[in-house]
Amino acid sequence: MWAFFPRNSVSIPPAADKKSAYYLSIEFLIGRMFYNNLMELGVLEDVRGLLAEKGVDISAFEEIEDAALGNGGLGRLAACYMDSAAACDLPVYGRGIRYRYGLFKQKFEDGFQEELPDDWQSFGDPWSIRRESESRRIRFADGEVLSVPYDMPIIGKNRVNALRLYQAEGSESAAKISEYLYPADDTEEGKLLRLRQEYFLSASAVGELVEGYVKRHGKDFSRFGELCAIQLNDTHPVLAVAEFLRILTEEYFVPFGRAVGIAQSVFHYTNHTILPEALECWPKKYIEKLLPDIYDILLRLAAKQYRDMKKGGVPKEDCAAMRIVQGKNISMANTAVYMAGKVNGVAAIHTEILKNSLFAPAYRYTPEKFVNVTNGVTQRRWLMLCDPELCRLYDKYIGEGWRDNFSEIGKMRAFAADAEVLGGFAAVKGENKRRLAAYIRGREGIELLPNAIVYAQVKRLHEYKRQLMTAFAILEIYFRLKRGELPDFRPSVFLFGAKSAPSYFRAKGIIKFINEIAKKIDGDPDVRDKLQIVFVCNYDVSYAEKIVAGSDVSLQVSTAGLEASGTGNMKFMMNGAVTCGTMDGANIEIVERAGRENNYIFGAEVEEIARLKEEGYDPNARLAADGEMRRAVQTLTDGTFGDGGRGYFKDLYDSLTVGASWHKPDHYFIMRDLPEYVDRLLEINAEYGAQSFVRKQFINAVSAAYFSSDRSVREYAEKIWNL
Repeated sequence: MWAFFPRNSVSIPPAADKKSAYYLSIEFLIGRMFYNNLMELGVLEDVRGLLAEKGVDISAFEEIEDAALGNGGLGRLAACYMDSAAACDLPVYGRGIRYRYGLFKQKFEDGFQEELPDDWQSFGDPWSIRRESESRRIRFADGEVLSVPYDMPIIGKNRVNALRLYQAEGSESAAKISEYLYPADDTEEGKLLRLRQEYFLSASAVGELVEGYVKRHGKDFSRFGELCAIQLNDTHPVLAVAEFLRILTEEYFVPFGRAVGIAQSVFHYTNHTILPEALECWPKKYIEKLLPDIYDILLRLAAKQYRDMKKGGVPKEDCAAMRIVQGKNISMANTAVYMAGKVNGVAAIHTEILKNSLFAPAYRYTPEKFVNVTNGVTQRRWLMLCDPELCRLYDKYIGEGWRDNFSEIGKMRAFAADAEVLGGFAAVKGENKRRLAAYIRGREGIELLPNAIVYAQVKRLHEYKRQLMTAFAILEIYFRLKRGELPDFRPSVFLFGAKSAPSYFRAKGIIKFINEIAKKIDGDPDVRDKLQIVFVCNYDVSYAEKIVAGSDVSLQVSTAGLEASGTGNMKFMMNGAVTCGTMDGANIEIVERAGRENNYIFGAEVEEIARLKEEGYDPNARLAADGEMRRAVQTLTDGTFGDGGRGYFKDLYDSLTVGASWHKPDHYFIMRDLPEYVDRLLEINAEYGAQSFVRKQFINAVSAAYFSSDRSVREYAEKIWNL
């Protein structure tokens, strides 16, 4: 492999007169590279055979590096795009932070989440190349830190790109910048550390790119936008815009207005969520304290933006909504929208929400900025690597051309009524379920129920993703089983995998609640042969590879309008799971391509959610009218389950029935959707096992071509970067 990427080389440079794109992301959830790189090089099976000859099972390498340099979909998407760019022969280079520790290793103590450091480099880091000669100094008000780049090869069939991650060095305090992903920000010290991280990434990347341009083209920056596109993956790297302006104006004496125009041809912004807590607003005092030069640039930029809006006749209320300076804060999202050449959402519904709600004033005056690029996942990792049996089935019936042109899997739809093909597909699913059961047995010491339907809800733990609603649904089914009301119920396993942010009190309570339900069911001889919950510990990319291949049903149940896209839903679809979910995010597009009749959709849609918010929504009235739901919800406080006196369950109950200072009761509309959710789960249970259900799974799998990140990254290249 080093023939492609020699250790003594400089990092792979862009062609001098061809445009390249740089993807700035605070997260890159890369996962284990060992198997993926061998597969990309076309030698995975050869290496498997050679090791077997030596008496070594290649699965032994499951124990090494699983680089969890991300928290969830944001970082996993970034990793998929790097994979696809290399596969599609596109000059796209990632820029991020080389964290000393990954997110964290999760363990459960009596059902409570505990966090341990994730030392992903404990076996070394064979894939990274330290580029010490390319280090640069990053200046803060209280001193400088050294930014040392490390390059990881991203291998495609005909191209190797580099993912460059920067490591902070120079002192003990400097090293803290790249020590942990998302340090706790419940103190001023923690907030300032996060701000340091974001500027460290931004300044490292922009400083390198400007320096490289000057070396090749001199100090005339008129062609910068022709040769370089910078994608801001959410608001974390938005300070890159200010750093770019600072360098051009302070170091190369470009007039400020001219520098702004150049920047607007270079930067583009992907919004990943409409949740206010993810749309960063930094207190002005923090930026002024830590980055006084950047603070001055942002104020100058805000003044220019205001002049532009006044000159354009923008009404006062729209000016107020779009302004970079919002009272005592500086809005990173508004900065990004003002400065970006293109602004994109990550699913069709999400982009419409950006245009019609979140950034509606900006869309009214600059509609040409807004485009949609629905997310995707790389089929190389999420199908070819994790589901080789299904790949061989495709090879048998349509040849191997689909491996290079994923859209060709659509040819398999012609076999949707072929009993032999469906039988082969069912056999593949059965083998994947056995492999998943063995993996869980090895990691958790738990035996899955044999011949069970496998439902999976694996994703970041957040209230809007509504793992709590799934817990209530399982409880309702449990109580009905106890009463003997479901005599034909097929054994069902509900898999959860999620990490809660260490300081997210309510999310930690949900984890404990689910684990309490799991313990109660497991201890009940009347039910435990029909129903099972397994909350897998330390869910990561390698776990996901097994779960997406071995699950029957993908639970995607976020409140409509809040999941921008999702990528887990795509991975499950690609591996032949049906979706049981709401019309939210990319679920909508999944249903469009695979058919609503081949999935299990429920719940309020965006329009109804908006109406309920406007007209008034009373979850307590719904609880009073529905005894099944009321019994499930009241287990939080009636003594059925205990949280060790930590107050988790009372807080969860109050969030549903009383509300809090920042939200009304049942802010995520669980009581609205729960009854329909239970009905859909029981409908799946009744239909499972029939050939018609296998056909639904099959149609989902062979309709997944659109959700390849190859398609997504090509759309970025065409619609946004003009590569």
